[in-house]
Amino acid sequence: QVQLVESGGGLVQAGGSLRLSCAASVRTFSLYPMAWFRQAPGKEREFVAHITWSGVSTDYADSVKGRFTISRDNAKTTVYLQMNSLKPEDTAVYYCAATSRAGYSPRIMGQYDYWGQGTQVTVSS
Repeated sequence: QVQLVESGGGLVQAGGSLRLSCAASVRTFSLYPMAWFRQAPGKEREFVAHITWSGVSTDYADSVKGRFTISRDNAKTTVYLQMNSLKPEDTAVYYCAATSRAGYSPRIMGQYDYWGQGTQVTVSS
């Protein structure tokens, strides 16, 4: 069982930055591809970013490309989401997720087996 705990959310003005962290309680963390999703009020949960187990390959939603960076430190069993140039439309609860599946589709929520509890990000205009 993989437990994920997000932190780093908060209130920030438009144009500001935040760094989210997601700590995993599993020794084999380096085997799990990871992703960040977000859910705004009244909207469905959506893909934000993905990183492979090695960290070599990443993928981003068009809405955050060039502003957000996903990374991981396998020694610390933690994945990060650096968010720059934040906009009010980035306001959402951000969730990290892990998958144990081979041949998964990284942008599909149902492909992930483990989820954190979420951390709130609010961007004021």
